[in-house]
Amino acid sequence: MSTLGNCYTVLGNCYTDLKAKQKVPHKSVYVAIKVPHKSVLIFQKVPHKNVIYFTISLIFSIFAAKKQYMERFIMQDLIAWKNREDRKPLILLGARQVGKTYILKEFGQREFENVAYINCDNNAMAKDLFASDYNIDRILLTIGAITGVNIEAGKTLIIMDEIQELYRGLASLKYFCENAREYHVAVAGSLLGLSLHQGESYPVGKVNTLEMYPMTFEEFLWARGFKQRMDLLQHGMWDVVKSLRTLYIQHLREYYLVGGMPEAVNKFIETNDANAVREVQEEIIRVYEKDISKHAPKEQVVRINQVWNSIPSQLAKENKKFIYGIVKQGARAKDYELAIQWLIDAGLVYKISRVKTLGLPLKIHEDISAFKLYLLDCGLLGAMSKTPPAMLLLPSNDNTGKGDFTENFVCCQLESLRQIPIYYYSKENSQLELDFVIQVGMQVIPVEVKAEENLQSKSLKATIAKYPGMKGLRFSMSDYREQDDITNVPLYGARGYLETYN
Repeated sequence: MSTLGNCYTVLGNCYTDLKAKQKVPHKSVYVAIKVPHKSVLIFQKVPHKNVIYFTISLIFSIFAAKKQYMERFIMQDLIAWKNREDRKPLILLGARQVGKTYILKEFGQREFENVAYINCDNNAMAKDLFASDYNIDRILLTIGAITGVNIEAGKTLIIMDEIQELYRGLASLKYFCENAREYHVAVAGSLLGLSLHQGESYPVGKVNTLEMYPMTFEEFLWARGFKQRMDLLQHGMWDVVKSLRTLYIQHLREYYLVGGMPEAVNKFIETNDANAVREVQEEIIRVYEKDISKHAPKEQVVRINQVWNSIPSQLAKENKKFIYGIVKQGARAKDYELAIQWLIDAGLVYKISRVKTLGLPLKIHEDISAFKLYLLDCGLLGAMSKTPPAMLLLPSNDNTGKGDFTENFVCCQLESLRQIPIYYYSKENSQLELDFVIQVGMQVIPVEVKAEENLQSKSLKATIAKYPGMKGLRFSMSDYREQDDITNVPLYGARGYLETYN
């Protein structure tokens, strides 16, 4: 039965109970409410005759809250920022639609007495907020008037959304840092608007920054109500994970379809409808394409769109090295360098460069002429490639159409860890290639990705043989196991494993 159906059942029971107990000596009763995400009981005294109405309101409010609320790992980073003694105004970076506004509002509601939120996009009252001067007292008074919130240091979170749309908005953060650091100021805007903002200097050294990504597979489980299953992955309890492998594999295939864009995840939770999810993803892609036209240099718009639209074809190749000829026949690197960099800066694609040698640090062995481009979200990859949902949800013997999604999935999980340098490895005039090479502390780890349960790893084994003492990592649908110098980790446990790797 659906959650809403359960609500109606509860209401029916409440009504029956009230009919059976019409004669109540007291004029009012206390109703105990357990708030799901707060884990507390709230007692409210209401007139007995209004219990049914109170119950209706309560149940539907709980239903609505459950429908909308999603935990994100970045919440802990936001709390840490709040408590820093050397705190500066915060810029939350990330591609459009990854949930920046949502998490800042949720953070404010949890951690502060008040939240003063301003959407700066086409806000007539806010458009001249910083036009005349940077007088902090005047600015705070105006923000309070616009939002209807009394601004108190330490008690109020000030959120300015899409701040790049305000004249001198970014520059104002310097003055908050220098003259009003006791106030908690957080701003959000898409990388399309913030990192690429023209005509205004970025407040270097005067802000703290956090970067936000689409929801990881673990956050997807969390949003679905499977926190225990997420915890098992994060704690590496592989024996228990093995016993639940059928469930994890199904969740992973669902994630291939849905991806980590919060709106798509929410739609999946609401409807369990692949077509409805795909409609959300297609709309997000349209928004991105509109943003390209809005923010990109006009002379680069066509080329940016050409690169953007070529990515599914690039990833469908067995060798996923970026080929300019797929973008346009006869295309050359110098013609598309700016377009590619623009997409990278916008957070829409991840660039993974090649290394020819597996030595520390990997950065000094980077070959900038050879690279792969991955989309920021595997769900959007499915929408862009028009991949039938059934292909993603069902296993396949030949892995047709799976390798690109699997590799894109692993790349996104690695990128979300932020602190891990990521490359791939190949040799000229050789078939030997490793999907990824990562640097964790003082270790270089070669990584091979398998879409299903295939444990053959010719390139990985050949590489390890060439570098004595090196340990390899294989992500596949097989269970966790250690074989000689290779550790196999289930694809669904990739991020959790690396997050605690030592």
